[in-house]
Amino acid sequence: MNPLIAQLQSIVGAAHVLHEGDLTAWEQDWRKRSRGKALAVVRPGSTAEVAAAVRACAAAGAAIVPQGGNTGLVVGATPDATGTQVVLSLQRMNAVREIDAANLTVTVEAGCVLQSLQERTREAGWLFPLSLAAEGSCTIGGNLATNAGGTQVLRYGNARDLCLGLEVVTAQGDVWDGLSGLRKDNTGYDLRDLFIGSEGTLGIVTAATMKLYPLPAATLTAWAAVPSLDAAVRLLGLARGRLASGLTGFEVMGQFALSLVTRHFAQLRVPFADSSPYGVLLENADHESEAHAREQFESLLEAALEDGCVTDAVVAESVAQAHQLWHVRESIPLAQAQEGLNIKHDISVPISRIPEYCAQTDALLAREVPGARLVNFGHLGDGNLHYNVQAPEGGDAAAFLRDHEQRVNDLVYAQVLRFGGSISAEHGVGSLKVDSLPHYKSPVALAMMRAVKRALDPQNLMNPGRVVRV
Repeated sequence: MNPLIAQLQSIVGAAHVLHEGDLTAWEQDWRKRSRGKALAVVRPGSTAEVAAAVRACAAAGAAIVPQGGNTGLVVGATPDATGTQVVLSLQRMNAVREIDAANLTVTVEAGCVLQSLQERTREAGWLFPLSLAAEGSCTIGGNLATNAGGTQVLRYGNARDLCLGLEVVTAQGDVWDGLSGLRKDNTGYDLRDLFIGSEGTLGIVTAATMKLYPLPAATLTAWAAVPSLDAAVRLLGLARGRLASGLTGFEVMGQFALSLVTRHFAQLRVPFADSSPYGVLLENADHESEAHAREQFESLLEAALEDGCVTDAVVAESVAQAHQLWHVRESIPLAQAQEGLNIKHDISVPISRIPEYCAQTDALLAREVPGARLVNFGHLGDGNLHYNVQAPEGGDAAAFLRDHEQRVNDLVYAQVLRFGGSISAEHGVGSLKVDSLPHYKSPVALAMMRAVKRALDPQNLMNPGRVVRV
């Protein structure tokens, strides 16, 4: 037996070091675009075991790939094909350590599934607002490692904005306990923010102290049909003015994206499916009453109809109806997968420039990549679009990706740069975008990132080949 495997077994127990049999769940990324080979999959049950495992790997010179729910979209949490890397899965570390009602915080281990944390805090009478399509399987550690966004960024911010403190195992196997829960701590460099969004390349997040919020008295959902992206941006302005901080969600969905949901999930009813180029999903969380929330929504939609930025609208009459509307939105990525392989983009552009960006880039792709189908949807409220490209109908999707993916990415990303945006809004860089980053990030920024990486992980053993190459 490999001596490192034997040592890891002595640390976490033989049952929690997997090195034989089918390891697909840990070695293959969620989109099934990449499959690696791990030396072993190690599943520690405590921070002390994580630290000991990291020290053992560092001594052996073995690279570590930290992994949460393995639901990422940029191939950032799976091993390479060498068979020498250790996957360190945090799924056993899933405890909610403390809910501090007076401080409005929850301290939770990195392997806790997001939906479980939502449910635990709701049972205690509080709201943990991070919400995204993979919440039934993604973990808090992964959310922080990628600075996940989701559907309520407009009101509550990304994972970074929700985090007050971290517990981290460094690349040397030391433990940094930064779980203070303080909202003010001006004592030097913000180490917390270094690790959030670092995708496991600087250290391993083992626990976090996150913000909680009072539960709203009522949350209402509306679906609006809009004639254009310009109209959607105008609707966003009206919603901000009339709902203020009550506006917690603002999602836009193109007609073709919604048609895929209708095609592959016939049981889901898409409002105004054939009558409007775009649908917008709005959420209003009110702290007074349901009646007040409904009055606000109705007033907003009346003004939007008069303005012409909305052609039709419906407000959900029940929680079940609201869930059904959100289910339509969250089913778009699944419908895309059913339709076939596709080219995914997770871009952000200043909201005011999104209509022009889409108009120009749509026309560019139609000219340069004939037959490509655009699946455009996302979090318009914070400027984040999933501007995806589906292969031509009836064609060989695998061949389309092989022949056109790089060209499509180059076109889309060049337009993003031209419009002052980012090539990764919430999915991260991983290995898919690591070689594109130097074209869209300034040399000064890249030099600082490499300096941080070398300082904190001089052996380059923490998730190497992700985010930035050194």
